Amino acid sequence: MSGWIGAAVAGALTGILSGFGVGGGTLLLVYMTLVAGLDQRLAQGINLLYFLPAGLMALPAHVKNGYIEKGALLPAIGAGLVCAAGGAWAATAVDMGLLRKCFGVFLILIGLWELMGKRKKVK
Repeated sequence: MSGWIGAAVAGALTGILSGFGVGGGTLLLVYMTLVAGLDQRLAQGINLLYFLPAGLMALPAHVKNGYIEKGALLPAIGAGLVCAAGGAWAATAVDMGLLRKCFGVFLILIGLWELMGKRKKVK
């Protein structure tokens, strides 16, 4: 798929995954770097902008269904803001090749975790 059609399909599929809360933005980042050929840093910036409306659209359904732990909100938001600022600084300071390798290792580790991790019983 080329041009805007491929981007629209990737956005739609990752939007569905984001609505489920399973990291559709990460898959969008993979699409943008591997398929669309964008620079890693540019793809990360686009991914950050993508996440804002995607997260806001999914949030009301999760709140309505009681899937938000209100006591964890402020600590998670605070830690997320501080670490996002540090991560953004680090991403712009690190060599592009190293950044791509670190992201690849991260994806492999998450994949292994999902494949090999123990499943909790759902009540």
